[in-house]
Amino acid sequence: MATKKDFYDVLGVPKSATADELKQAYRKLALLHHPDRNPGNPAAEEKFKDINEAYEALSNHEKRQAYDQYGHAGVSGASAPGGGFQGADINDVFSSVFGDLFGGGGGGSRRRGPRRGADLQYEHTVNLEDAFHGAEPKIRVTKAATCGKCGGSGAKPGASVKTCSDCRGAGQVRVTRGLFTLAQTCPRCQGEGKVVESPCPECRGQGRVRTTGAVTVRIPPGVEDGTTLRVSGGGEAGERGTSPGDLYVILHVQHDERFEREEENLTTVRRVSIPMAALGGEVDVPTLEEPVRIHIPPGTQPGSLLRVKGAGMPRLRGSGRGDLFVRVIVEVPTELTKDQRRMLAEFGQSLGDTGINTDEGFFRKAFGK
Repeated sequence: MATKKDFYDVLGVPKSATADELKQAYRKLALLHHPDRNPGNPAAEEKFKDINEAYEALSNHEKRQAYDQYGHAGVSGASAPGGGFQGADINDVFSSVFGDLFGGGGGGSRRRGPRRGADLQYEHTVNLEDAFHGAEPKIRVTKAATCGKCGGSGAKPGASVKTCSDCRGAGQVRVTRGLFTLAQTCPRCQGEGKVVESPCPECRGQGRVRTTGAVTVRIPPGVEDGTTLRVSGGGEAGERGTSPGDLYVILHVQHDERFEREEENLTTVRRVSIPMAALGGEVDVPTLEEPVRIHIPPGTQPGSLLRVKGAGMPRLRGSGRGDLFVRVIVEVPTELTKDQRRMLAEFGQSLGDTGINTDEGFFRKAFGK
């Protein structure tokens, strides 16, 4: 009696192969050596039996453990000499692996059933103030909605949805392909197991109609550009009254000329005079609420950043707010009176600036005064 080949060698996989790797190897080899593709070839038929025997043993977790520990003796009760199956229907094994090739889903008793509604995606633009305070805008969405006339059943009012006579409610029918009987989706009911014999005139038996309506979107304070919000049940209606999909809203936050934003922090610009920068003082700066008064320290240099704690954006994840940073710009005056020029020149000279231009004609030429 010939020595039986190692099952892993038969399938061409290592002992560490995963279940998916086993299935892929089996699919490839079974298609290659299938008797329908090799008529009158005893060697191919024998090889096909070996492949099925190996896969039948290794695809079962308990049988694989027994085979790994005891070899062929560990699964001898499950396999008959010369290949073939005992206690397992080769049609079911082949159908589960190759059912998709013939339109089936594998497993003759499963039905598709009505599907959940599709998810939808929309884009919406808000200004920075809405991103700061939060908002509840209504957006117009076109989608499939449950038919109000039939309630989503697809049947004419007064009529009923009946069990499919072809598959008897299973959603699948069995067809013969060569040596095998395979399961495929029932063409009459499209896998649902039920049929509408008297369709609803409003939705033509679909159970859904296209509508455009307003959906309220709750925008929380602190959203950033690109934030995606989920509106549960805001998507398309499901088939035959099943649950609807969700609506995903991608937010775009408009740029505000007053502020630059970096996550929860804001930056604004405040222009001050030379005396204010030199001597210090108080100025008002804008926020997304009321303006606030800040202190300009004496000797503030151009480009200095002053922080207003907690005057930034709300934190979307967490509590509190970011900060507002004020960038100080020291303005150099371009229009001076004669007295102002004189005083400014005297001030500069007192600081040791001996090269200051005091020529009145130069100022007229430079600044038009």
